[in-house]
Amino acid sequence: MPYKVYFLSLGCAKNQVNCEQMMSLTQAAGHELTASPAGADVAVVNTCGFLASACEEAIGHILELAELKRAGGLKKILVTGCMAQRYKADVLEELPEIDGVLGTGSYGDIVQAISEVMESGLRPCHLGNIHTAPQNGPRILSTPPWYAYLRIAEGCDNHCAYCVIPSLRGKYRSRPMGELLDEAAELASAGVKELLVIAQDITRYGTDLNGKHQLAALLRELCKLDFHWIRLHYLYPDEITEELIDAIAAEPKILPYLDIPIQHCNDGILKAMNRRDTKESIRALFKTLRERIPGLVLRTSLIAGLPGEGEAEFEELCAFLREQKIKRAGVFPFSPEDGTRAARMEHVDAEEAARRAEIAVDVQSDVIDEYNESVLGAEWEILCEGFDGQAQMFYGRSYAESPEIDGRVWFSAEEEPEPGDFVTVRLTGVMDGELTGERV
Repeated sequence: MPYKVYFLSLGCAKNQVNCEQMMSLTQAAGHELTASPAGADVAVVNTCGFLASACEEAIGHILELAELKRAGGLKKILVTGCMAQRYKADVLEELPEIDGVLGTGSYGDIVQAISEVMESGLRPCHLGNIHTAPQNGPRILSTPPWYAYLRIAEGCDNHCAYCVIPSLRGKYRSRPMGELLDEAAELASAGVKELLVIAQDITRYGTDLNGKHQLAALLRELCKLDFHWIRLHYLYPDEITEELIDAIAAEPKILPYLDIPIQHCNDGILKAMNRRDTKESIRALFKTLRERIPGLVLRTSLIAGLPGEGEAEFEELCAFLREQKIKRAGVFPFSPEDGTRAARMEHVDAEEAARRAEIAVDVQSDVIDEYNESVLGAEWEILCEGFDGQAQMFYGRSYAESPEIDGRVWFSAEEEPEPGDFVTVRLTGVMDGELTGERV
């Protein structure tokens, strides 16, 4: 019997790909996908479980759906993804509103789980092997039609002391290159213009298959397909090879925008967190990348309040930000996550970690303001994404802004572009920290 199924995906883009695969399986089984939980038979909440705050957000959404369920506007609630994997049976015990869970090793069981909650009266708990779960399969894209994600690997072998990902996603597994190229070709044929290559660590791609780094070879093949932009996310600093730098520098489709999470710059903290880089190695890498890749925009992630961080170490981090002038940075207060080694180490309290994160954000804001001023007058290629009626301006992104995590470029245009069009914009000003301009 066909049912109406609503999907809500939380967290990262990698999680979103899993949700797109579940949506495809559900539709292929004859069920109807609905854009609203009201009137649905089943609501599927694909959760993030990376941080306690992400779990709290997921629980908030689940409780909202539970209210709809109690009012008769929804029949069943399934919870999938990282929070379900992390807390397993506890989720069912602590949240009686939930009708079943699927861990990160069991996304492929979604159709079975829908049948079980709707027809068998069961409260399923599917927890498959996170180290061997299939990664491929058709997807129903939930992004705008002009961009899509290509997840090239699953899991992580880095085992940073503060991170729960290896226990949620399993060991690092690269997808076969042929499989990736087939999927990418389908995306290109569907009209995708910007391909975002993602994984927990894309730089390690291929090393688990034959011991060799294969990301550069994969990128060269992807550049042969009909994409306009190719964007790279999550490169581990000490896995960036000369061959990879050469490929990025040589291929015009690969955007000079690299997301390289460093987390901190103090050598003692990096070592305690099981990071394999040092302040000097990070500094040398950034210098090399900037010399070899003109116009490079670096993005990174930083954690304030990590174990071992006193005022001196924190000031060292702020000084590093001022020195390096990293154009994009996400700054997060340390969260001592259950089951991680870092949670058992001595660290500052949550309030102090949050205070330091705010200070680092202020430092980074000055860097961004300086960068924005430096590019005024330039003419940039912008991917138009829509029109804002309140601002009476079009908005989009340049190579320097990745979807969902960076800002926008706002512009006026006498000749109105359509969403998904590439246009040339002369940058003329700044509005609330975001660039503004006019279509040339």
